[in-house]
Amino acid sequence: MSPISIAPSLPNQWREVRFRFIAATSKGRLPAKEDEDVVAKDVIPYLSMEYLRGDTEASQYVRAQGMVTADEHDVLLLWDGSNAGEFLRAKRGAVSSTAAIVTPLEFDRTFLFWLCKAAEPILKTFTNGMGIPHVDGEFLKNLKLPYPIDDAEQSRIANYLDRETARIDGLIAEKERMLALLEEKRNALISRVVTRGLDPNVPLKPSGQEWLDDIPAHWRVERAKNLLTVRDERSDDGSEELLTVSHITGVTSRSEKDVNMFEADDKAGYKRCMPGDLAINTLWAWMGAMGISPLAGIVSPDYHVYTSNGELLPEYVDLLCRSRPFVAEVSRWSKGVWSSRLRLYPENFFEMRLPVPPHDEQAAIVRAVKLDQRKANELRESLQLSITLANERRAALITAAVTGQIPLQEMTR
Repeated sequence: MSPISIAPSLPNQWREVRFRFIAATSKGRLPAKEDEDVVAKDVIPYLSMEYLRGDTEASQYVRAQGMVTADEHDVLLLWDGSNAGEFLRAKRGAVSSTAAIVTPLEFDRTFLFWLCKAAEPILKTFTNGMGIPHVDGEFLKNLKLPYPIDDAEQSRIANYLDRETARIDGLIAEKERMLALLEEKRNALISRVVTRGLDPNVPLKPSGQEWLDDIPAHWRVERAKNLLTVRDERSDDGSEELLTVSHITGVTSRSEKDVNMFEADDKAGYKRCMPGDLAINTLWAWMGAMGISPLAGIVSPDYHVYTSNGELLPEYVDLLCRSRPFVAEVSRWSKGVWSSRLRLYPENFFEMRLPVPPHDEQAAIVRAVKLDQRKANELRESLQLSITLANERRAALITAAVTGQIPLQEMTR
């Protein structure tokens, strides 16, 4: 393949150079077996993607000896996985086996970082692999990158992009906080109305259940076994629609989800699930992986399917499954040696106590939540569109700056 350039044309006093002549890459490594229980003060963080993005604190530490190490603001390339081809600024630590450190041979590392970010879309296009994408090392080495001959201009571009992308990132972070607040408001609303109803002045009584606390005086509390029964009907040939159950989306068609998990070729014997049934992912119920099915299909034989005796409306049960107190109670009734290996079996689920409002109140609760979410969805869609446009603006700005399309005067204002 002929070398590919990220810049169709360049200003005067600009040149192009292949990646191999300006930087070298060194892939990270897996930690040694004996590093699994090392003391944190004696070692450095293992640079997971979550830690690099700031989503979590460092969760693993390793000895620096024998590892590929990075310092603050070094350039890292995600080499393998769904984000292969993405460049990140490093933190001090050991480079993971799915990443590589990019060491400058020419140019300041800050300017090199922005050059690499501009090359991301092309590099991602040429990632390959069976199942797990990974960077094509030869393609990367021959990728042609633009640069101004003047070192001072390189510094101006890097400083300009540091400043402008920080401003855009700040706007994006604010909009993401607003999205998080919308989600928090939704969760709080659901958790409140499924256990207290819509009338804030209604007389209350003790429910006798810690997770429910007080409930409206005219509501009942019943064992789940008096409200639901197990549906254990099996598919003859597995030809029905395959459903999946997650804590984020509830019950959905497997075909609608972008998943890479193993799927059995023969689904005969899978459990049938009908519209209005409660499907619970036995392994992940403690995280909230359950919900009412909107369609007919089949689920894994490891899941459990329940049908209502009619006292609880399916839509109300679905809201109940989305409420945090209910999920916490499900976790309490799940059994297992470790928290990450808990299982919710029917004999335990049936011992849970559930609130039973009158049918008309259940229906009113469902309508109120739908109305609230209809309004919230309009704002949510507007925020998400704004974030998408800001990210597009950010990418376009980086490309324009490192290909000489932005006048120097504009970058020095």
